[in-house]
Amino acid sequence: MTNDSLYVKSNASRLVELGKLAPDTFKAFVAFDQLALAEGLIPKRTKELIAIAVAHVTGCPYCIEAHVTAAKKLEASKEEMLEAVMVATALKAGSALAHGLNGLNAFDGAEDDELYKRSNMARFKELGGANPDAFKAFNKFDMEAMKPGLISQTDKELMAIAVAHVTGCAYCIEAHTKKAKQLDISLEEITEAIFVATALKAGSALAHSVNALNAYEG
Repeated sequence: MTNDSLYVKSNASRLVELGKLAPDTFKAFVAFDQLALAEGLIPKRTKELIAIAVAHVTGCPYCIEAHVTAAKKLEASKEEMLEAVMVATALKAGSALAHGLNGLNAFDGAEDDELYKRSNMARFKELGGANPDAFKAFNKFDMEAMKPGLISQTDKELMAIAVAHVTGCAYCIEAHTKKAKQLDISLEEITEAIFVATALKAGSALAHSVNALNAYEG
């Protein structure tokens, strides 16, 4: 290891310093994080798989390291972990594709003040028409990533909802929440998944504070 490395596992040990620099806020976050990942209507093991998916969207290597380790301790397999990563990949790519609807409206100079309308989704056919091979390939990948496997369809939809709240795609939230309801997933379970996403998104920001500590002292 050289001092040129911005990410090393040992950096995570510096998080305790935040507890001294901002003790009340740090304690409040840790308490929230523990509650969000605790056993609930969604089992803790499933929450850790959701956390892995979300961490691959936030791009936090510290979070990936921590939650893969936690999931492994709960006997999640490597194959399940990779299924979760593929769900995250499909949702992140799907968010970019869905925002293409806004891109079409912007290109056309739409004067409507509403940036997100359900009716915009009718324009997906234009995206498919512009590049049919890529559009078909994405749809095939998305279907493969979301179909039940080692991780159930129910858990994948909860995972998708969590990730969609991190990508900030209103179309994705709409689609996967409706799908979850069709699968008889309760609003309470959906809310638990959202809080896992919230904890991971906030946790990514917190984890990167160790880079700030290193930079400040550099």
